[in-house]
Amino acid sequence: MAGGAVAVLAASAGVGALAPSAGAAATVGINVDAGTSLGTVPSSGVGLNTGYGDEHMGTPKVTSLMKAAGVRQLRYPGGSGADDYHWKTHTYGDGSGWIPSNTNFDRFMATAKKVGAQPILTANYGSGTPQEAADWVRYANVDKGYGVKYWEIGNEVYGNGHYGNGKGWETDTHADKSPKEYGMNLVAYAKAMKAVDPKVKIGAVLTTPGFWPDAEKAPGDSADWNNTVLSIAGSSIDFVIVHWYPGGTTTADLLNTPSRIAGVTSSLRSLIAKYAGSRAASVEIAVTETDGVGSPALTSQAAALFAPDTYMTWFEQGATHVDWWNLHNGSGEAPTTVHGETDYQDGGVLSAGTCAGGKCQPPRDTPFPTYWGIRSLTALAQPGDTMVKSSSGNSSVSVHAVRSSNGGLNVMLTNKSPQNAAQVSLSYAGFTPASGAVTTVSYAKGDTALTTAERGTAVAQTLPPYSITTLQLKPASGTAGADKPSPAATPTVPTPVVSASGTTGTRAQAEIGAPVGQPTPSSTSGPLASTGAGNAVTYSAFGGLLVITAGGVLVLRGRRRRGSHGK
Repeated sequence: MAGGAVAVLAASAGVGALAPSAGAAATVGINVDAGTSLGTVPSSGVGLNTGYGDEHMGTPKVTSLMKAAGVRQLRYPGGSGADDYHWKTHTYGDGSGWIPSNTNFDRFMATAKKVGAQPILTANYGSGTPQEAADWVRYANVDKGYGVKYWEIGNEVYGNGHYGNGKGWETDTHADKSPKEYGMNLVAYAKAMKAVDPKVKIGAVLTTPGFWPDAEKAPGDSADWNNTVLSIAGSSIDFVIVHWYPGGTTTADLLNTPSRIAGVTSSLRSLIAKYAGSRAASVEIAVTETDGVGSPALTSQAAALFAPDTYMTWFEQGATHVDWWNLHNGSGEAPTTVHGETDYQDGGVLSAGTCAGGKCQPPRDTPFPTYWGIRSLTALAQPGDTMVKSSSGNSSVSVHAVRSSNGGLNVMLTNKSPQNAAQVSLSYAGFTPASGAVTTVSYAKGDTALTTAERGTAVAQTLPPYSITTLQLKPASGTAGADKPSPAATPTVPTPVVSASGTTGTRAQAEIGAPVGQPTPSSTSGPLASTGAGNAVTYSAFGGLLVITAGGVLVLRGRRRRGSHGK
């Protein structure tokens, strides 16, 4: 029945091991419109941040884990550290601080090659110059032939103190720290870098719509950050950059945040259309940092569920890059318990082996649940596959669907309830699945790997609590290729962005605890800058940063108030 809908059928005996109890919740209806395309999965969309302080990023075990997880992009040299990093000398600040020698640019590129990942580099805006950035382009693409395409100009430049938050968390040695100055310098960076290699793509740092300091104006400003920067540099850039740290008081808050992404991207598209003119359609959106910071969960199951839902929602809304913070991170905070699991309060996807509060992480490089959440995407999609329209009848179960290149259809279902299994019934348009049990790839609470099994049918499944389940469906005999997805309608009216009170838009803001739409309280710098750690830790002050030498690995942290997470 190609092109038609498959009727919702009653669950068969092959649904799975988990049977509904007498008081089970109502079945959740899932609709998949396999004939309506939401675009193709970007070639380098699934990314990770890597820091110049992480001396373990290039080990065989780590590169193998990244490759197995389908990582296609690596960001370097690492968050706020990038705005004080000098690539040529492989130093930061005045050069007196220690950095592992095996994390310089060439070693990073060797790591990216092993993983099969495209690099995205952050040029030093805070203490660098357009000439330093242009020299980097020349070395990378002319001298070495690396062909590095994507270049960010600075990290979270708006965190430089311009909006009344003391010195801010981001290094910026320019006398003028306004968005106007950044916009003018952005043009200079783009001109210098493209003079060396016209093929490079230049990215502008924007504030995330709806998150501080979006819509703020400091004394002397005629407009907010985004409008000012784009009005000056809109014709000089190729992509815009936002960081997505939606946070939330509860894990349920965090898991509901992907629903806000459509509004954020709509606002960004409106800004791009306003200032990029005829080039607007070609200007990409890159989310170069995201994770669960600001919520109770960073390494536990809720963060694992948040990860693939966030990646896919951004891709469906047209983002071309999403980079998780971080490969290794480490944590100086005591672990907490979240829904019966230990959460190590660590932004990394692999354990850094740190200890805090009398409790140590698993051995170094042990994958956290967040790693498996990201790796779950390999069961759903490959670059170039077609994302298709899907919807859920209840927000407790999210859904993403992809038409694979072999003619099949993969459907990812996430049960957001930490206690209860979810019964789901599925219907399809534009695709007729084969009958019988289907192959599922799942990741449930307590698992230490993805599990592949024959379970349920294409129209009825039981989802374990707090789980990700991907159905890998084959077309019914004689229907393969009968229905080619058509593009979805493009929204013409921007969706307003509504932010939850008290949440913040970047890792650094979450550290500082600034409420949305208000200036950050007076504080010195905020975020993790570069990562990795061991067990023996030494603290010292350096250049406004807390330098932690831990087991031979450099960790940079901005100073912040204790208890700023409210946990």
